[in-house]
Amino acid sequence: MEVKEIKSPLTGDSYYKIKHKSGLNIYVYEKEGYNSTYAIFGTKFGSINNCFSVDGGEKIKVPDGIAHYLEHKLFESEDGDAFAKYALTGANANAYTSFDKTCYLFSASQKFKESLEILIDFVQSPYFTDETVAKEQGIIGQEIKMYDDSPEWRVLFNLLECLYHNHPVKIDIAGTVETIAEITPKKLYDCYNTFYNLNNMALCVCGKAKLNEVLEVADRLLKPSKDVEITNYFEDEPREIVANFKEQNLPVAVPLFEIGFKGDGTKLITSKQEAATDVLLGMLFSQSGELYRELQDKELINQSFGYEVFEGMGFYSVLLSGESHNPERVYEIIKNYINKVRDEGLSVDDYQENKRAVYGSAIRAMNSTDSIANNLMECHFTGREFFNYADEVYNLKFEDVQSRFNEILDCSNSALSVIR
Repeated sequence: MEVKEIKSPLTGDSYYKIKHKSGLNIYVYEKEGYNSTYAIFGTKFGSINNCFSVDGGEKIKVPDGIAHYLEHKLFESEDGDAFAKYALTGANANAYTSFDKTCYLFSASQKFKESLEILIDFVQSPYFTDETVAKEQGIIGQEIKMYDDSPEWRVLFNLLECLYHNHPVKIDIAGTVETIAEITPKKLYDCYNTFYNLNNMALCVCGKAKLNEVLEVADRLLKPSKDVEITNYFEDEPREIVANFKEQNLPVAVPLFEIGFKGDGTKLITSKQEAATDVLLGMLFSQSGELYRELQDKELINQSFGYEVFEGMGFYSVLLSGESHNPERVYEIIKNYINKVRDEGLSVDDYQENKRAVYGSAIRAMNSTDSIANNLMECHFTGREFFNYADEVYNLKFEDVQSRFNEILDCSNSALSVIR
């Protein structure tokens, strides 16, 4: 077992990175003076991983929504429900499935080791039968129908259908009622045995807990896994979009919009590109910027307006969202503004202001146990180093941001989704 301490030269903080003998990657970030601890146990298996092979074997195609289905079923075991066990320790537990990972988590101010034992035990103890799988189909089917009626959910996935031709990121994370009907215990075990291999997973702990506490539980409960090579298959994705507009009618007080600028998703971005993108988007779209003030003055947006980077294996986009009585006009003004800045150049003053803001936000995030643990997980699966982000923001040059601007935000490769 290899234990490595990684320190930040800027903040003086440090965390431990452990390659456990079981194959699991463990990260422990001790926070002196904190009263609670947050732990997250994740696997690199999300909704987009629906076609794969193991060690060069034949391709396996699984039903859409199976990663989310597996997350639900894993809480059940032969000796009871994991949530009932957490209730005895007082931990606040949850789980989620995203496009590219599934994570199980808890926060606790007492009985940390007992809660960690529950987490490690149930994630390593799959229990699927024909009866329990059939029962869950009705539950998740109802969840899917609820999301079909959710304006916030539909405005996003309608946009993704505009942006992506073939990539499974455009498919609902939970699948459809038809695809989950194809899920069987064998298919769940096939996915579990492939993606819940400890070598494909990470455990991140941050807060009051100490390294020796985490390792004591890990040494006792982790079941060694033989490392395997997992290959994920995706159809070729054209760089151009499918369509530039889609709308749907649902019950909303004010129309919702989501704007997407499709970028190059052929490889994950570096920490430097991530830092440059965050500063750039702050310059262009933050509440202190010229564009936001114009849209506010014209009463075209409200405080719901926001932006984010949407990135994963094979996809990359910049998304803008909000509420507006005239989404088409918002979209037009945003595109005109981007083209104007491209012609006239970025502002050095805006760069300096937003660089300070992004750096301050990065440092403040190091006071949050859940933010630290979640970012450690994200960094592990993307191959980025946790402390590199703040370092890259601190050392960022204006030219780096200008270069990033030239690489993303192509107005001719953008789309608008509206819920009326």
